[in-house]
Amino acid sequence: MNLEISDLKKYKHIHLIGIGGISMSAIAETLKKWGFIVTGSDLNSTTITDKLIKDGIEVKIGHDLENCKNSNLIIFSSAISNTDPEILLAKENNIPLVDRGTFAGFLTKLYKESICVSGTHGKTTTTSMISSCFINAQKDPSIEVGAILDFIGGNYRIGNSDYFIIETCEYKENFLKFFPNTAVILNIDNDHLDYYKTFDNVVKAFKNFALRLDENGVLVTNADDNNCYELRNIVKSKFISYGINNQEANFIAKNITFNDEGFAKFEVYKNNTLFDIIELSVTGKHNVLNALACIAVCDYHGISKEIIKKSLKDFTGAERRLEFKGTISKNVRIFDDYAHHPTEIKATANAVKNKKYNQSWVIFQPHTYSRTKFLLDDFADAISNFDNIIILDIYAAREKNTFEISSKDLVNKINSNGKKATYMPDFNEVVSYIKNNVNENDIVITLGAGTVTNIGPMLLQE
Repeated sequence: MNLEISDLKKYKHIHLIGIGGISMSAIAETLKKWGFIVTGSDLNSTTITDKLIKDGIEVKIGHDLENCKNSNLIIFSSAISNTDPEILLAKENNIPLVDRGTFAGFLTKLYKESICVSGTHGKTTTTSMISSCFINAQKDPSIEVGAILDFIGGNYRIGNSDYFIIETCEYKENFLKFFPNTAVILNIDNDHLDYYKTFDNVVKAFKNFALRLDENGVLVTNADDNNCYELRNIVKSKFISYGINNQEANFIAKNITFNDEGFAKFEVYKNNTLFDIIELSVTGKHNVLNALACIAVCDYHGISKEIIKKSLKDFTGAERRLEFKGTISKNVRIFDDYAHHPTEIKATANAVKNKKYNQSWVIFQPHTYSRTKFLLDDFADAISNFDNIIILDIYAAREKNTFEISSKDLVNKINSNGKKATYMPDFNEVVSYIKNNVNENDIVITLGAGTVTNIGPMLLQE
């Protein structure tokens, strides 16, 4: 359905199916603060659903047919199928249905300055960096981001200005439902091939996203990514680029160094003139690029160098982005990372290599059967950058295993490439194995977008 701005007020009771999703929960909290009756359902109880309930939103674990039937509008997440009982009930009772992407896009129309951060990798971190700068500049933005941020106390913020900073996902072309004034494209990679089928289709979707900007908008993008940089030839909007390798970029990082924690320090040049020296408190060269994107956006919107510099120095990362979880015996440090695509895994591995440690241990949980199937060789290559490798079962997420793939296939591929990997599906066994085999000053990384994040706290329990 197509919502107009004036229409929203007529829906007093709004029900969300899949309310426990990171974006869906932000929408739910926003609607409640705006005065709507908000209810929702989700198949699983999580810390997110617990927080929603604590904040006064009625959430049912399982299907909630009663609230569904009594609502005036239903928003559903991308993971919900057409055969879902609540969807069927809504159709039977002619209750308006709108998907999450369309509704989030509708929200971007409410603001004069919607800053939409897209890209295959780095969206959450870059959205978080930009948000920190805008808050510190007292621009009072509204924010929706795909992780919990300490400095806003959650994954959303409701401001009172014209600025809306939102992480913008390309899955199922959801970002083509958004209305950006500032669009950021961090990179274009071959992900979500279960939907796009080919990389050419991925590139086409990002082109169409860039074309949603009119001549009054601005596109900020990565000059080191050829598919991103080519967009300068087709957009009607202003075009600002950044990079490390492409010397034609508007913002360039030079003389990059890393300290013992893997945090970067570098010079930033704007149009070949020294802009400032930037220090980060997050690891990896990929975060230099994310910081450059942030700098370009914030500079365009008039935020001072001093605020940008301090905000980036103070930013210690979003949840699950090489997040330090604690230390166990033998001075073994535990980190948790969301990386679930080969490019992201390589970036994490390279970031880890800038730290000081003895040996690295990775516990990887592949995310979705389709991604594992289509990118099996790339996963094997990326994971091989760690010293010791443990592979868990594939986290199905929204899928059923119609792809004839298992984690054992990934283990076999890694082993056939001359690197040793161990298949270990039981979390308790993993914890015991790690504790019995790590050495002094080793580093352990739990890796993936699923339940692998639970292993860190298990390791930290004495």
